[in-house]
Amino acid sequence: MTTPTPVTPIDAGAAGVADRFADHLVAVDDGLRARLADACETVTDADGARAEAGRDWWPLAIGWAVEGQVPARPALIARPTDVGQVSSVLALCNEARIPVTASGGRSGVCGASIPLFGGVALDLCGLAGVTEVDTASLVADIRAGTFGPEVESELRHGHGVTLGHWPQSMELSTVGGWLACRGAGQYSTRYGKIEDMVVGLEVVLADGRIITTGGHGPRAATGPDLTQLFVGSEGTLGIMTEGRFRVHPVPEAEGRRAFGFPSFTDGLDACRRTLHRGATPAVLRLYDPIESQRNFDRGDCSVLIVLDEADPALLAATLAVVDEECDTAERLDALLVERWMGHRNDVSALAPLWRAGVVVDTVEVVARWSALDGLYRRVLDALAGIEGTIIASSHQSHAYTDGACLYFTFAGRQPEGHRKGADGGAVTGTSAPTGVTSAGSAWSSSYYEKAWDAVTLATQAAGGAISHHHGIGLNRARFMPDALGAAFTVLASVKDCLDPRGILNPGKLGFDSPFGRIPWP
Repeated sequence: MTTPTPVTPIDAGAAGVADRFADHLVAVDDGLRARLADACETVTDADGARAEAGRDWWPLAIGWAVEGQVPARPALIARPTDVGQVSSVLALCNEARIPVTASGGRSGVCGASIPLFGGVALDLCGLAGVTEVDTASLVADIRAGTFGPEVESELRHGHGVTLGHWPQSMELSTVGGWLACRGAGQYSTRYGKIEDMVVGLEVVLADGRIITTGGHGPRAATGPDLTQLFVGSEGTLGIMTEGRFRVHPVPEAEGRRAFGFPSFTDGLDACRRTLHRGATPAVLRLYDPIESQRNFDRGDCSVLIVLDEADPALLAATLAVVDEECDTAERLDALLVERWMGHRNDVSALAPLWRAGVVVDTVEVVARWSALDGLYRRVLDALAGIEGTIIASSHQSHAYTDGACLYFTFAGRQPEGHRKGADGGAVTGTSAPTGVTSAGSAWSSSYYEKAWDAVTLATQAAGGAISHHHGIGLNRARFMPDALGAAFTVLASVKDCLDPRGILNPGKLGFDSPFGRIPWP
């Protein structure tokens, strides 16, 4: 069983750690602990395990770790190894009204797997493995705790197929996490997002009932698609323990291209035209001049990198369309794609920058093509208007026939007069935003909150959606009622029906919690 990867050490150590959100943590009494231990493979309240289970890769938690804090620790961790154990844990906690927060790799960056109200952290990493592959039908059953590399290794080497899901967090994340936040891989233009791949689920409800959704045949018309009700619900409606997914034969051919456009707008137009002609290259990523300089040393243009993998005939047709739609752009060395491949998952600069007092984060949003250029300009203007912003930039990371995802990066300085970082000196990194250095001051949530407010409100004003693949968690929860409008009350009613005692991941997705006020930094 693979275990989650911590983002950064906790300076106080596990024994000395404190809870950032300590007001409403729910304890587990000895009687319930004993019953849970009888029902589940492993139950622990060890200091180190609780400290790590109290955080994910939410950037704010990196700053808190410098000060010996985690967001909120569970009272104990339950680690089931089969769906029956998950069912027993939920039934016991539901009866006792104890909050349960499911987690896998904890690679999320919005605080979705933080046990805000203590209780039980349900670690699903023990539910791992590819259980069945139907190569005739090209579907595979995969358990929720399986980490990305194990998924692809088993599918490719054991069955000659691929899921095609390659998120930046591939090494750190699990199938359940992908489903929970509607994740996207970097090859999504070819294969789709995780909600396009999943065709059925095994789900455990709050009271312990085990249900299955979909998966019996393609495009079935047996009422609403309940699979999609749970995908993206971040453990608030039920715990997804296994999924059935569409897979594909391992592609025989691959091709690469790179182009330089005079402007980001010109590059967006070329991407849109390519997709409107029916070409869907796996990777179609466009970088604005700031990010082109950072990633490719080409600050004089907007770099587009293209990669596709497919049957040779399909590959040739796709690349022919790409070449035609990019014929007015500068043809660049396709080795730039290899350069991207080499550092695409590198997040090594994130923790040092935060520990030095520089606020750095990324925000992914999505909109229709007709709104995309205006959204790009609105968001960058909004970030530039915040005092302390060092740099703001963007790239188009996932593209579809009707629109695309814009992935913004911002960095800002913290207020003066705070404690310096651990080494007291400047911090830079090869993956850091261009121009980011700091003399090292203690982190603060104030700039972070202003930046997120600016990006989100500008996105909504431009007609975009506030998340494409990172989900909602705690970080975006405050925006959910406005984002969904009247539909949010319908979603809340579904929550009340499926989880009437509110035990499942309380405080997330904007839902009210029966355990107390939902905290914010």
